[in-house]
Amino acid sequence: MVIWIVMGVIFLSVGFYLYSIAYAAHCICVATLKRKDPERRERTRSADDELSVRMDEEGQHWQKKHDAYKHDVHIVRDGWNLYGEYYDFGSSKAVMVLSGRTESLRYGYYFAKPYSDAGYNVLLVDSRAHGLSDGEYITVGFEESKDAVAWTKFLNETYGVDTIVLHGICIGAAGGLLAITSPDCPDCVKGLVTEGMFANFAESMKNHLIERKRLWFPVMQCIDLWLKRHTGHSMKKGPIDVIGKMDKPILMIQSKMDKYSTAENAQKMFAMCPGKEKKLVLYEKGDHSMLRITDTETYDTEITAFLTRLHSTCTQTVG
Repeated sequence: MVIWIVMGVIFLSVGFYLYSIAYAAHCICVATLKRKDPERRERTRSADDELSVRMDEEGQHWQKKHDAYKHDVHIVRDGWNLYGEYYDFGSSKAVMVLSGRTESLRYGYYFAKPYSDAGYNVLLVDSRAHGLSDGEYITVGFEESKDAVAWTKFLNETYGVDTIVLHGICIGAAGGLLAITSPDCPDCVKGLVTEGMFANFAESMKNHLIERKRLWFPVMQCIDLWLKRHTGHSMKKGPIDVIGKMDKPILMIQSKMDKYSTAENAQKMFAMCPGKEKKLVLYEKGDHSMLRITDTETYDTEITAFLTRLHSTCTQTVG
């Protein structure tokens, strides 16, 4: 009799433990990747720390200065309405800025300046489940990459843009790499700039949990199961699985202080990239996705130099 009671207690304890892990994992998955309010459609600043406020103010200044060139744009992919703003300066070249998690196109204003200064039109988009766009879950770059390909085709077909550069931050960087290495990506997409690109989202999630002194095993494995259920994608896959296909010019910008998308993995992916036109810029200081505000002059100089090299490569290819 006693042994059955003991076994029952053990069984209930193990069951409660597993239920607690699964429940905690689901809460983290929802809090991290689900749109908080399905009805909310806003383009707001996501953080109020000093650097975020400065970035937002400078971005708003760029937007107001160029508001006369703005076109509100819209596409539909996979049943989702996706919205953006296109700043048309009359060029046949354009950059598409892919913002990170929790950020609407408003975040992209801040990164537009070096491109508009270089004569590029600028496309800013609300990624699915952000801003005005439809969507319930962030898919850590996978469906976002297909949306990006659809946007580039829209730019090419609607506005006649024949040279497009993707500029991605964090999840936007992952989506950009997945897009440009996709067989569906049009030839008009010529190059990619990434900032804070993770090897896969599992890397970023694990480092977030460790930083918060949370149990990461087996919580991460459960989070991945929930992500697969809600989106059909695994966070164990990502940029590191496709970087070997990257044969177009790429500029990778990363911070040695980044706790989430580590410089070590950035260097590993850079070594795996087979393309000849590639460069990795490692910042000694700077938080994740806040490198331009840390050293604007260096950041913009690297962007300008990359665009110059890209133009030279494209000219040689045409020639």
